Amino acid sequence: MSCSALIAAPEAVHPSLWLASQLAHSSTRCVDTGYAALSAQLPGGGWPLGTLIDLLVQQPGSGELRLLRPALASLGQRSIVLLQPPHVPQALALAALGVPPSQLIWIRSGAKSTDALWAAEQVLRSGCCGALLLWQTHARGETLRRLHLAAQSGDTLFCMLRPLAAAQDASPAPLRLPLRPAAGGIELGFVKRRGPQRDAPLFLPLTPSLLQRHASLDRPLPAPAPARSVLPALVG
Repeated sequence: MSCSALIAAPEAVHPSLWLASQLAHSSTRCVDTGYAALSAQLPGGGWPLGTLIDLLVQQPGSGELRLLRPALASLGQRSIVLLQPPHVPQALALAALGVPPSQLIWIRSGAKSTDALWAAEQVLRSGCCGALLLWQTHARGETLRRLHLAAQSGDTLFCMLRPLAAAQDASPAPLRLPLRPAAGGIELGFVKRRGPQRDAPLFLPLTPSLLQRHASLDRPLPAPAPARSVLPALVG
């Protein structure tokens, strides 16, 4: 018997092990991205649940919500929390993405970024929502670790949207994807994933949003709820 025949597959030794040339076998449940080309590049074949996903955008409105549309639409009736979005969420555009406004919770935190991070941690630990989208400009490593740990207590789709420059900073997120707008869609990079390094960006075609096609018909969501007023009801 050859020596190579005695070598066990990495995943047979421990689920967290994988060869550098292969994608890791995800130990968490995943939700399909809705884009076959992207799912094929992610461990588990989709967006991991119960973990921190770092989406690094060149500028707000680069296509991040259209990218997440299939995943958000697949969450059924579970609530979707928008925490500190850079612009007022538009009800008509979100409904066109398959996300009914009645399913959305728009949370406004205080002036301090720590308020938003506190609210995010409470939402994650409660396990009451299907998805949490958190927009932040700055976040310390300790804060990111706390959020990542809080996410692991449930199966929430947790995406943190930060500036592209944050790609230079360390993060515990197992999946970190820079997003840049491109003609007809977006380009995704792979700063970090549990698998082989990929240097070439991945282009995904995106259809124009309803807001782009019918901006004058859109209307904003109702006023946001202060974080400390809505969280007791969510957590119970």
